[in-house]
Parts: sequence; structure tokens; C-alpha cells
Amino acid sequence: MKPLRRLLTLGLLASLTLLPAAVHADDNCLDAACEDSSHGIADELINAYPSPAVTQMLPNEQLLYDRVYRRVNGTTAILDAPGGQPVGTLDAGFNFVTVHAVEGDWTMINDSQWVPNAVLQDAAVSRFAGVRLPENPEESLQYPFAWVLVHTRASQTPGAEPLTTDPLYLRYQVVNIYDSVEVDGWRWYQVGIDQWIIQTQIAKFLPVERPAEIDTERWVSVDLYEQVMIAYEGNTPVYTSLVSSGMSDWPTNEGFFHVYVRYPRTLMSGAEGKPDFYFLEEVPWTMYFDGDIALHGAYWHDGFGYRRSHGCVNLSITDAAWLYSWASDEFDFSVDNDLGPAVYVYSSGDYR
Repeated sequence: MKPLRRLLTLGLLASLTLLPAAVHADDNCLDAACEDSSHGIADELINAYPSPAVTQMLPNEQLLYDRVYRRVNGTTAILDAPGGQPVGTLDAGFNFVTVHAVEGDWTMINDSQWVPNAVLQDAAVSRFAGVRLPENPEESLQYPFAWVLVHTRASQTPGAEPLTTDPLYLRYQVVNIYDSVEVDGWRWYQVGIDQWIIQTQIAKFLPVERPAEIDTERWVSVDLYEQVMIAYEGNTPVYTSLVSSGMSDWPTNEGFFHVYVRYPRTLMSGAEGKPDFYFLEEVPWTMYFDGDIALHGAYWHDGFGYRRSHGCVNLSITDAAWLYSWASDEFDFSVDNDLGPAVYVYSSGDYR
């Protein structure tokens, strides 16, 4: 489950206009817009805006499957040919390789490097992708929106147990947040008519005002609390998606940074000799911004919206490729010392 979190203020930037009826249930309803102050906004308002005015990105099929990835299980000897002589060893850990060729019971993972098929396990590449935002979000986004983080049934009232007949929301589904009610210290969000989901199962899109420290036209924010990335052009958010940042033992640092180097594919490894050793070949669409911490695609998990990395900001392959290309339109990374887009890492709330 997502770590439990404190109450956040619901809403977009001050410049994003919400309909007058999109108030908290514990506020006074305006113009009798609410049917019941404890049960959200009027049905007709939800029917008028049944879904967020965003464009769902489709998975980039070509990029998802242009490599064959495999996880390596256990300590593995690397041979120079099928059944040949040892040339190295890959220690046990969180290890992934790419397949170059297969001959019988053997797989080539690099030139003159072979491992037995028996130690390899398929990698389930995520098909998740973020959303493009409308050109004028302050006019088009009538309500805040969010992703549902787990398959869940919505409750008919805030705090109630869902019934088996209640509507089912799927993981990664994008929903409007029409209202917010606190029950026993937890926020419940109205996502439809008589449909409420607790805050621990929701990740919200919460754009921020452009900080004074941002010195590039194109920049990226990473909200560690919501696990949401937003790409901006000037003051306008243009793209957003879920991410997976560093876990508590390997946190993603907060602060202001710049992308300083990038690679379409790169090797990542760390914690050699330790239980959390990892070795990841051909990590796609990598943009380093804080030492060895990067924004990059992750082909080894589908856990976006939850913290699970060694400090980097994991994105789906589709999202990472989009961000990489978007940054390329403005910045010339072939020029020495030419800084890339600014990156603002922060937390909009506190875990508890």
C-alpha cells in the first residue's frame, strides 16, 4: 500500500479556475450547488465534466519492445561462448541484461558473453504512460485530477466500506477530484456520483508556481509526496505522469538542479558486495541531474506512483522517451557545459 500521508490542500495553482461548486464538503456550498454538504457536489456538475480534459498518451510500442530484457537470478558465471570458458561472474542481486542472441540453452548478453537460459527470467515492461495537458489548463481543467493507484471499488460515502456492486476503478485510471472530505484523519476524494476513494489510493496532479530559482524556459518538477512529475514550458504545465523515486534508505534529494548529461542507453550498477547490489544494462532515456541521480526509463517494474528506487526518478519508457525528446528541442547537449532543463524536486506533504 502507498505510505499513509497527511492532509494536503486540494486544488490546482491559484491561476487554475475551479467551478464555484467544486468546494470541500466541509465548506459552505455556493448557490445551492451541493445536494448534501456531507456527500459532495451536485450530480449535474459531475455529469457536465465526467473526466479530466487531458490527452492520454499511448504506449510507444516501438520503444517498449526494441530490446529483449531479462532478469538474472542468482550468482551467474559468464562464459565466452555457449558452454565455453568463464570470463566473469555476475553476483546475485537485482540484475537485468539485454538479449543479443539465443543458441540452444544459452543466451548472449554482450559480445563473447553468454549465460545459461535457465538463470534468466522475463521482464514485464510497463505499458503505463502519462498525459498531455490542454493548451490552456487554467480554462480547461475545471477540477483537479489524479491517478488511481490500485484496483479499487469506490465507496458510496466517505469512510464507508465499498460493496461488491460499487464501481470498480482500475490502477492508473485518471479521474477528476470533485470534492474532498476528512474522515477519521484521512482525506476521501469524490471521483464520481456517490463514489469516494481514500487518499492512500490516489496520486494527485498538483502544479506549482514557477520558483524564482528556475532559470530555463523548460523545466521539470518532481513531487516526492504524490510521486508525480510535471514538465513545464514557462509557467504552463504541458505533460505529467507518475514516477517512482528513491526509497527511505536511498532518498531522492530535494532541491534545484539541472540536467547535466544524458544518454539514450546507459549501464547502471551500484552497492557492489552488498545485499542490495544491482546491475542494469541499457537503462533507456537517462538524464542525470544530481550526481548519479537521474530521470530515466525503467523496464523492470510497473510500480509507478510508489517509491522503489535507489534514488533515481523512474519513469515508464514511454514517458522517459517523451521527456528526453522534449528536452532535446531546447538544449544542445553536444556543447560542453551547456546545462539542460532545470529540475525542481520537492515534497508537497509528509508521509505518516
